[in-house]
Amino acid sequence: MNPDPFFKGWAKPGPIPPGARDLSLTPSADETLDAISGHFRLFQLRDGHRFSTDDVLTAWYGTSWCPTAQTALDLGSGIGSVGMIAAWRLPGAKLVTVEAQDDSVRLARKSARYNGLEPRYEIRHGDFRDPKMIRAEEKFDLILGSPPYFPSGTGIEGDHPQKIACRFELRGDISDYCQAAAKHLALGGFFACVFPTDQSERVKTAAANSGLSIVRQRPVIFREGDAPLISLFGLMLAEHLPPHFRPKTWTEPALTIRRTDGTIHPEYSAVKLAIGFPP
Repeated sequence: MNPDPFFKGWAKPGPIPPGARDLSLTPSADETLDAISGHFRLFQLRDGHRFSTDDVLTAWYGTSWCPTAQTALDLGSGIGSVGMIAAWRLPGAKLVTVEAQDDSVRLARKSARYNGLEPRYEIRHGDFRDPKMIRAEEKFDLILGSPPYFPSGTGIEGDHPQKIACRFELRGDISDYCQAAAKHLALGGFFACVFPTDQSERVKTAAANSGLSIVRQRPVIFREGDAPLISLFGLMLAEHLPPHFRPKTWTEPALTIRRTDGTIHPEYSAVKLAIGFPP
């Protein structure tokens, strides 16, 4: 029997979230409570923005290449999907997340209470481009970002405000994410983000203009045999890198999500295991 009375999905053996028996933290009629990483759960709107493979990969990539981070910042954190995975993977780290949407912040705070994260998980409500959101002296070992990809007006925006802001650049773009990361990375810090592979030049331009170097890039193939649709990027402050290393980017072998028959590829099974899910 699942000891978590309000969660109906798979339950990893282990600790029960502290909020599991708190009746004030039950999902409302328009919400669901879903597994996000190990024993952590995430509140989401049924018809709003739902966490995606992009979020999972961003959190996994950043925490994989910066596994000893003691401080982490999640820019444009939405409902907290990236931050929650990072918090599960980095149990000793303190996290700060910044999000502007009211509904998303409310859900993220509910999830943080449910998972018992409040002592080390600060959710700030506002636009991360506002200098009051992140103090100038604040520095982080790891910064994460899953920015929107599309300029406003370039596609079908969807039927829910929460979805629109997660897909379209209503509050900044990859340049704003890079500028914020450059301001707040600690010495030797790592900035992980995700962006469409065919828009990689935008990431390169944004990084160069912000004083960042792309030290690694990993394309992601959603179905074996297809071209990569997105890429994961790892960036560091250029001034902290040896001169001979600054212009170089290590392009890693592509990560494949599914085989041609639709089953989960072993590479992505390993990612799922790393964030506390069955393969």
